[in-house]
Amino acid sequence: MDSNEAQRKPGFEMRHVPPFARDWCFFLDIDGTLLEFAERPDEVRVDAGLKEILRSLQQAAGGALALISGRPVPDIDRLFAPLRFAVAGQHGVERRDHAGKLFVHATPAASLHDAASALERLVAQHPALVFENKGATLAMHYRLAPHLGPRVHEVMHALRDSLGEQFELQAGKMLLEIKPGGKDKGTAIAEFMGESPFRERVPVFIGDDLTDEYGFELVNARGGYSVKVGSGASAARWRLMDAEAVRAWLAAFAGCYSGNIDCGPL
Repeated sequence: MDSNEAQRKPGFEMRHVPPFARDWCFFLDIDGTLLEFAERPDEVRVDAGLKEILRSLQQAAGGALALISGRPVPDIDRLFAPLRFAVAGQHGVERRDHAGKLFVHATPAASLHDAASALERLVAQHPALVFENKGATLAMHYRLAPHLGPRVHEVMHALRDSLGEQFELQAGKMLLEIKPGGKDKGTAIAEFMGESPFRERVPVFIGDDLTDEYGFELVNARGGYSVKVGSGASAARWRLMDAEAVRAWLAAFAGCYSGNIDCGPL
């Protein structure tokens, strides 16, 4: 896909995104950014077209591509198999570098047992809720039952208070998550930026949710490009409308730089 074709895609306007440069590195959120949201997280599927875009983008960026997600790393690997990328999971609690080394930050995960049991009981009372126990983080989705949002917030705040200051609440689109404090998508991107092949490159982070604001702020501070998907207030300085527009823009970059042809600023 060339840049002119990309511009014809719905939601894709070059004036809303920065001009391409060869020295970029990419950090990409998954749900709501590369993929449209599903009613339940386990219903998400990654199509062959997206896998090919990411494979080409990784090549075009000299390997400097990482997925940055709230999902656990094994879940991300399952979605994108047989491809394997550098990745940060559970909002930076776990991270695999470009060379394949996995880092897991120490967390008081054992103390989440009682909280997880309480959330399982809440789902038993309200089956439309979707609970994810990711190991180091606990997420409750109320996308299928928006009217239960106040109840979810009440329960999650109480559980976070019982767990103490080692944990914090992270809001997202129709979800609330208990996660260890001190780690987020911004800290994950900063760790990648200290390593090859990301070091010395200009960071580009694309995300859509409140959880991505940490990444936007870090990338802005590093002189990079923060791109918000969809509407709403954000620290991001650029915009794309939806996942289709994200794919079109990334495919255009990959088309420019996969070979030896330098497209220059577009």
